[in-house]
Amino acid sequence: MTLFILSYLGGVITIASPCILPVLPFVFARAGGPFRTHGLPLLAGMGITFAGVATLATVGGHWAVQANQYGRVAALVVLALLGLTLLWSGLAERLTRPLVRLGGRLSETAGGGAGGSFVLGIATGLLWAPCAGPILGLVLTGAALQGANVQTGLLLLAYAAGAATSLALALLAGGRVFRAMKRALGAEAWLRRGLGVAVLAGVAAIVLGADRGLLTQVSLARTTQIEQWLLDRFQMPMADAPAASGPGSMPAAAQDGLNPLLNFAGATAWLNSPPLDAAALRGKVVLVDFWTYSCINCLRTLPYVRAWADRYRDQGFVVIGVHTPEFAFEKDPGNVRKALRDLAIAYPVATDNDYAVWRAFNNRYWPAHYFFDASGRLRHQHFGEGEYEESEALIRQLLAERDGRSMPTAFSSPVGQGAEAAAGRIPGRSPETYLGYARAKQFASPGGIDRDQPRIYAAPERPARNEWGLAGEWWVGAQDARLLTPAGRIVYRFRARDLHLVLGPDETGEPVRFRVTLDGAPPGADHGVDVDARGEGMVREHRLYQLIRQVNEAAGGDAGERTFEIEFLDPGVRAYAFTFG
Repeated sequence: MTLFILSYLGGVITIASPCILPVLPFVFARAGGPFRTHGLPLLAGMGITFAGVATLATVGGHWAVQANQYGRVAALVVLALLGLTLLWSGLAERLTRPLVRLGGRLSETAGGGAGGSFVLGIATGLLWAPCAGPILGLVLTGAALQGANVQTGLLLLAYAAGAATSLALALLAGGRVFRAMKRALGAEAWLRRGLGVAVLAGVAAIVLGADRGLLTQVSLARTTQIEQWLLDRFQMPMADAPAASGPGSMPAAAQDGLNPLLNFAGATAWLNSPPLDAAALRGKVVLVDFWTYSCINCLRTLPYVRAWADRYRDQGFVVIGVHTPEFAFEKDPGNVRKALRDLAIAYPVATDNDYAVWRAFNNRYWPAHYFFDASGRLRHQHFGEGEYEESEALIRQLLAERDGRSMPTAFSSPVGQGAEAAAGRIPGRSPETYLGYARAKQFASPGGIDRDQPRIYAAPERPARNEWGLAGEWWVGAQDARLLTPAGRIVYRFRARDLHLVLGPDETGEPVRFRVTLDGAPPGADHGVDVDARGEGMVREHRLYQLIRQVNEAAGGDAGERTFEIEFLDPGVRAYAFTFG
């Protein structure tokens, strides 16, 4: 229920955002008539169409977005004709016979009729491109992760209803103003022409891309900060848009009465083991590890989790990995099975594609470790990397409580290789950076991001630290950026020892060749495990790729700030997120 309320409030706030401006002329074109037959049907058509198209896009993906592009063109034609008939009432009479009928119907629509208003609302809904702030981004990301369902459609409808509420209030106020002006000045013809000019200006703005370009970049109101405040105020669990991994631990008292071991029934599949439940785990000390295979923080904890699983298995200790995907490709069972082989994970893993186990634990982080004693009680939880000795000491304590046996005195000290190696000690390390527009930050290519449509981007000339950009023809979606033609590039000004990028091929599965540079030169000794010294590599599968590992640990000084570039020699790559170590 909380998420529905937040979605509605996010929609209400939309009217204060520049991205709603191209829609306003079409809405206020209905301000002259009764709200019940003019404004309300238009807003209903607008909201229902937006929610329907957005929900359909989560099912059909690329083809649905393309279909909406054709719908936008048709809607622009309809609304342009509406604007012309508002300007010149005699225009319809001078058109050819079929267009006379169409123009007449449009003229009638402009003058009255709930059905006509509803049709214009549908057209407006096809043009509506609301800003993807934190609340809408949370809904869209959850839809992309979990697939479209009834809840997704209702959440999007709640968002649309919130926007329609704000517009309805503005429309009611505008209608009173228009009627007062008509009574005072008898200026109905001029008002109609003014509305016609506004409608045509709105069509022109959309055709020129102002609704997706300049307007979405200008900050006329701090709606993003307001939405983030609402999320923080409601303390939303990130089940629909899981948070990035976070450090620190919390006492078990934070979840008094929770017995999530009874809630593995929501797992979508079990790997390396038959399904496990509380009965099968009775008498065992259990560590439940929430992870996902492209998460760098999760990968860096794996050497310790594997070591504990092997070392204490015979003493009655069980590790259960709960693989809860962050990106859609991580829901593919074949991808997860391959990751288990590549990462040498032999302990039981429950796949949690529907986030049922995630919600049962009220979890918010990757990685997250939950420790249970032999009686099934939650004794401790730890989020993020670190505190490995403390965690192992707790495992020993719980095992000693179980049967009183003494444990080994030495602690495990595994050494991670490649992406599993511990992060470098560089202050001010660059943050995790998403390339999909739902969570993208510090994008520096001129003109900003165009959502869900092809565009040729130019790389920023001199990006500041933690800024990034694209070059070439890309399609930027909610979760990733997809290269449409060869020779596309991504540029990032970073500060870290290691640079990783989550990549994968497109639906064809064709490998994609790439070349990376540091400050314009091949990386040499600073290449990562997925790149050679010349900076050359290949994307063959969806996973995290380590592209840079600087050999000089002292790179924490100002000299450690570098410009990274990756050029893809073939089209079709999908880029998801940068992570650093």
